[in-house]
Amino acid sequence: MVDAVTTNGASSRVGAGTTMLASNFQTFLTLLTSQLKNQDPLSPVDSNQFTAQLTQMAGVEQQLLTNDLLTSLLGAQQAGGLGTAATYIGKDVTAGWSATTLKDGAATWSYELGKDATSATLQVVDGTGKVVWTGAATDLKTGVHDFTWDGKTTAGGQMSDGGVYSLKITAANAAGKIDSQVLTRGRITGVELYNGEPYLTVGNSILPLSSVIALQEHTAVAEPEDEPSALAKAASALNPLNLFS
Repeated sequence: MVDAVTTNGASSRVGAGTTMLASNFQTFLTLLTSQLKNQDPLSPVDSNQFTAQLTQMAGVEQQLLTNDLLTSLLGAQQAGGLGTAATYIGKDVTAGWSATTLKDGAATWSYELGKDATSATLQVVDGTGKVVWTGAATDLKTGVHDFTWDGKTTAGGQMSDGGVYSLKITAANAAGKIDSQVLTRGRITGVELYNGEPYLTVGNSILPLSSVIALQEHTAVAEPEDEPSALAKAASALNPLNLFS
């Protein structure tokens, strides 16, 4: 996954550039003032050279004003990014993201296979990069499949709730290794701003907006109609033609 260019990184670079320019501007003024104070009255500074120096000073000042404007624009862009992300709340999302939290003894991911596989190995990795569980995937057809880990290690121990875990997959067929990836899917329930970048809350995962690869309107699951009561069934059997309805 290619990391997105964030406004936070751009803000840092603009801020560093502004600090450097401001320091150079003050240094330039100090040198120019000293030059004017100590010039030889019988041989003053050439007017063309003096004009060039003033022009350079004006250019530095203009650059400082430009950096201030860029900082303001980046701040406005950050606020707009959060507002845009808020419009995604309630929608179903698919993201190229694998980190999620173990909650109530379960952690859920999806994985996608580019071709039919003959074997696929799944690994659950903790926050330190240690593999805590390894197993074989059961769905080996091309497409997207769901996987739920019960929080148990390969040795049979139970991991405690609250830890952040990631899923890895390696798949192959008779021709060799095939393309595969881990996904996070679900409904967006909230948005947050971290270091100038909007993040989405999806189930037990908090993922960056830049990781989203698909978005669609949430489809509500139709609830089954209520079954008729035993008394209603008996009445219908005694009155098959519904004469008294």
